[in-house]
Amino acid sequence: MRAVGVDLGSKRIGIAISDSDGMVATPYEVVKRSGDREQDHRRIHTIISEVEAEILVVGLPLSLNGEEGRAAQGARHEAEEIKKDLKIPVVMHDERYTTVEAERSLKEQDLNAVQRRKIIDKVAATVLLQAWLDGQ
Repeated sequence: MRAVGVDLGSKRIGIAISDSDGMVATPYEVVKRSGDREQDHRRIHTIISEVEAEILVVGLPLSLNGEEGRAAQGARHEAEEIKKDLKIPVVMHDERYTTVEAERSLKEQDLNAVQRRKIIDKVAATVLLQAWLDGQ
């Protein structure tokens, strides 16, 4: 089962995909926010189609205590918008600490701040997607 993971940021959207067996997540793309949500969502739909995904996993930015704040509500709303016209399930998954873990991993690879900034979003999406896959 191929899955696509999405980390919805305010400036960039990180995207990761799984292998066809649904075992391993890998970074795929960073979509820079265009200012037009519909255009951004069309790009996500295109990626889903290109990789023949069977499920979309969207990051849910819960607060540290596990509650849903404004950011989580916004992510749920945007996930509902993305879900329109999709023929695959869309699930939400806790994304707490994904960016922290991604940042730590990239620092361990000795990437400088500029290099990290370019790919952090898709690495965070990979951490998110791998956590979801591991839980399946």
